[in-house]
Amino acid sequence: MSIFDFKKEYKEFYMPKNKPEIVTIPAMNYIAVRGQGNPNQQGGAYQKAIGVLYAVAYTLKMSEKGSHKIEGFFKYVVPPLEGFWWQKDIHGIDYNKKDSFNWISVIRLPDFVTKKDFEWAVEEVSKKKKLDCSSAEFFTINEGLCVQIMHIGPFDDEPATVAVMDQYLKANGYVNDIRADRMHHEIYLSDTRKVETSKWKTVIRHPVKRGE
Repeated sequence: MSIFDFKKEYKEFYMPKNKPEIVTIPAMNYIAVRGQGNPNQQGGAYQKAIGVLYAVAYTLKMSEKGSHKIEGFFKYVVPPLEGFWWQKDIHGIDYNKKDSFNWISVIRLPDFVTKKDFEWAVEEVSKKKKLDCSSAEFFTINEGLCVQIMHIGPFDDEPATVAVMDQYLKANGYVNDIRADRMHHEIYLSDTRKVETSKWKTVIRHPVKRGE
């Protein structure tokens, strides 16, 4: 029996080509941790947030082996780490000002995981791993109409890829619609500890609307 893999089952959301495309993203549920500051800071808030996300995600994935049974559960691969990013008073993202980043770091939840199941997992991690998961939240977002592209290479080279996205929007009658509830979105498909920087794969997704 094959294990459900979101990246393979929903290629249109996770495996875009390295050229811009317009997609409509449905509502999805996530485990989320919010924070601010430079994501590269050793032992900083961002790295701690990722620890919480994976602890909760894997507790849900392994729940079938314990007493907590989730209705509709099927075996699945934990989806990739993602992030929504913004900076106050800056339209888009300024990669030179990482200390001013605000972020919502997330891992997608299978649709069968309810808020009650999520709350069980948070409590389970806190109890068994002695890890404070009070920052974790059940987060739903409906991104709607977006442009996305596969960025290959280091994160600091993303502005060049974003420029290609913006040119595509202009040529096709769309405009960026980044605002408080529609954010710069990244999906991390490479293990940055094992893959050389030049080959990192990151989906970049921006909310858009039709030009007026």
